[in-house]
Amino acid sequence: MVDLLNSNPAILRPANFPPATPGRGSGVYRSAAGPSVGVVCLLGRVFVDAMVASPFRSAQEEIEALKKETAIIIVDMHAEATSEKVAMGWFLDGQVTAVLGTHTHIPTADERVLPKGTAYITDVGMTGPYDSVIGRSKEKIIERFLTGMPTRFELGKKDVALCGVVVDVDGASGRAVSIQRVREPLPGAVEDAQDPDSQ
Repeated sequence: MVDLLNSNPAILRPANFPPATPGRGSGVYRSAAGPSVGVVCLLGRVFVDAMVASPFRSAQEEIEALKKETAIIIVDMHAEATSEKVAMGWFLDGQVTAVLGTHTHIPTADERVLPKGTAYITDVGMTGPYDSVIGRSKEKIIERFLTGMPTRFELGKKDVALCGVVVDVDGASGRAVSIQRVREPLPGAVEDAQDPDSQ
């Protein structure tokens, strides 16, 4: 994985990891429509047991560099605390195209375009089985909560869906015009037909 982080520009790790960490925290990618899109990955610090730099300061550094190459910049704010993600949205309003929260696996209903033109949502949700507890077999997770004993996590298999957002962007200014939540079922993504409970 270390070699992949260093060699594959499509893979990002949080920009606020220590400087010696393999890989990169941001990149510029050509979109299918033509314009280049800058992407920054950040890791929150609230309720996260990780020795990382301030995501706010790291965001400023990465965005400054990306603005030399593109007006469209997407920030993936991977964090546990909703307050930290909301604060990042307000902090970067007008500086980036979108701040999209990730990590909690549950899509939130607070998508909006902030006053200075940055699209924001606290969590875009996950791509995975929603008949589960954040992707894992609900029975195993409930057993763990009831007994306090460790259990083997098994992947959920039903109601698989892709969740995310669609952001409409003014390519010249890099400002967001709109943001809309999406949830698309992915039939056939798992072998539901072999599960007797799915009949």
